[in-house]
Amino acid sequence: MPPKGGKGGKSKVSEVPTAESKVFQTRSAKAGLQFPVGRIHRYLKQRTQNNVRIGAKAAVYTSAILEYLTAEVLELAGSSRQAHHPAAFTACNSGDEELDTLVRATIAGGGVLPFIHKSLTAGKAGLKKPEIGGPV
Repeated sequence: MPPKGGKGGKSKVSEVPTAESKVFQTRSAKAGLQFPVGRIHRYLKQRTQNNVRIGAKAAVYTSAILEYLTAEVLELAGSSRQAHHPAAFTACNSGDEELDTLVRATIAGGGVLPFIHKSLTAGKAGLKKPEIGGPV
């Protein structure tokens, strides 16, 4: 007598999955990402030399990093007034210390970062006015 409820033995005809019951799921959906894992995997394979093997996890990891960085930049730029201008992206990168150290890039059309030298903002305390009628 065959064991009841076990995994061994021949499967019944009704338990065999058919082509209609299988649901196609992308690697992006399996990983819970919005960025295309398959496309990034293809690009990674195209950029290698000597046909080096690129693992499947490399594409998932790379797309997760790209999605995270994109979400961070868009979140910071969205909180500024001008959310859809390149200058807003430049300002948000310089405003966040972690993102600024990670991304050392120039955004096209982003303008220049405002910079005032420390000696100019030190105040008037360092400067002395000449006294009127004093020794020359």
